[in-house]
Amino acid sequence: MELKTAEFVTSLAEYGPFPGKGLPQIAVAGKSNVGKSTLINTLCRRNKLAKTSATPGKTRLINVFLLNGAFHLVDLPGYGFAKVDKKEKLRWAGMMQRYFEEAEELRHVLCLVDIRHEPTEDDRTMNRFLRETGIPFTVVATKADKISRGARMKYLAPICRALSVQPWEILCFSGEDGTGRPELLARIEAVLKEEPSGEADP
Repeated sequence: MELKTAEFVTSLAEYGPFPGKGLPQIAVAGKSNVGKSTLINTLCRRNKLAKTSATPGKTRLINVFLLNGAFHLVDLPGYGFAKVDKKEKLRWAGMMQRYFEEAEELRHVLCLVDIRHEPTEDDRTMNRFLRETGIPFTVVATKADKISRGARMKYLAPICRALSVQPWEILCFSGEDGTGRPELLARIEAVLKEEPSGEADP
């Protein structure tokens, strides 16, 4: 699979109708500053398609992108940023809950974690939620270029334990050198070819 076209559609303060709604959706979820925007830009080979920021908590809206005119990539607000007040955290939580409840077109969630760190409690909560609701997902370990290929298994082990996945089920990804891009595109292609089953992967 190759992405020939990628365009920004809209930003939503809460999930609802938007132009082109009805196509399959793949959502990108993860804590603030884990590299969601970088992953989207690298995947689409468009440096400024999704706005990146060195400041965690930049993505406070649901951002929708149309890829190949065939499916939507949905960038969910980053969670777990400590420097926002409780009211804002609750708003984010409500926004994401509504998305998962109402996005009937959702086929798969890419759950991003930083390969250098153990998953946070928020990562674990997201993992449990997806399993309990039967939403298929793939764990993507970002910033893989920071760890040598030979040392990656050591860093993947605590991620596997925390999120109950096997090492071969995790996709290592880097926006710096493109590690994992072909594998992630292949995973997306496979997801889009599947009939929605309601069963989690793994």
